[in-house]
Amino acid sequence: MKRVLATLAAVVSLLVLVACSAGGASVNEKGVPKKLRVGLIPNIAPDKQRARYKPLQAYLERELDAEIELFVATDYSGVVEALASDRLDLAYLGGLTYVQAERKVKLTPVVTEIDRETGTREYLSAVVVKSGSAYRTTADLVAAKASFAFGDISSTSGSLYPRAMLADAGVKADSRDPASCPPLSKVSFTGGHDAVAQSVLTGATEAGGIELRILHRLEGEGSVPKGALRAIETRRVTGYPWVVRTEVGSRAIQEITGAFTRIDDPALLDLLRAKSYAKVSPSDYDEIRRYAERFGLGV
Repeated sequence: MKRVLATLAAVVSLLVLVACSAGGASVNEKGVPKKLRVGLIPNIAPDKQRARYKPLQAYLERELDAEIELFVATDYSGVVEALASDRLDLAYLGGLTYVQAERKVKLTPVVTEIDRETGTREYLSAVVVKSGSAYRTTADLVAAKASFAFGDISSTSGSLYPRAMLADAGVKADSRDPASCPPLSKVSFTGGHDAVAQSVLTGATEAGGIELRILHRLEGEGSVPKGALRAIETRRVTGYPWVVRTEVGSRAIQEITGAFTRIDDPALLDLLRAKSYAKVSPSDYDEIRRYAERFGLGV
């Protein structure tokens, strides 16, 4: 019996040793996974998003001494599901997407960009109309029972904050049915900020919710004529967090945080539309949590 127990103990010890060795082999000397799986929400068309982040991919590979595997989902919920199913280690999320994801997987928000337009960790969500529109306030839209375009339902600046502005102006936002926004005549979810801009521009809807800096970017690219759309209300939003699955480990989290806060290449920052990067904590997203709960968008 003693011989059997001794043999079993030896086998268990060997298995533990093999498991530890395998785990150790999956990370580099910095404690970072040798293959770091990075997810991006498609706040613009997925192919454009992937191309935009190629330079950051190269930078992180150098700084972290790891292979960076980029994943761009077809919609916002795709990144949440990828995090929850252990298919991503690091992700660039909107504030609302982060709040939704943290209910499914333990995450550590590490940094957000310093916005070039506000000079802070915050950016602007806006309700926009065509420049020639008679609407001057969000309350005007509500009084006229106008039609409205949101972006992706899980977009912070294209869905959650525009909904808050509409609700504060008198819309009865139903937490059980996001598409129910009486007295607005019609509500649509277009899937992205660029689609919202086109919806308002073409007259498919009379107004829409959009991230203001993305609208300015679309104007710069020529896809939206400059001055064709006008913001009638804006609200500040805590910036998009880069989040790490907490189980990746404190060493990796520290290295990833440092890699972002060290970015000082003007060309790379220009591509990322950032002035620099600054640390964030979970409490920075408390207002988003409250809005998500209020409007039934937290899950």
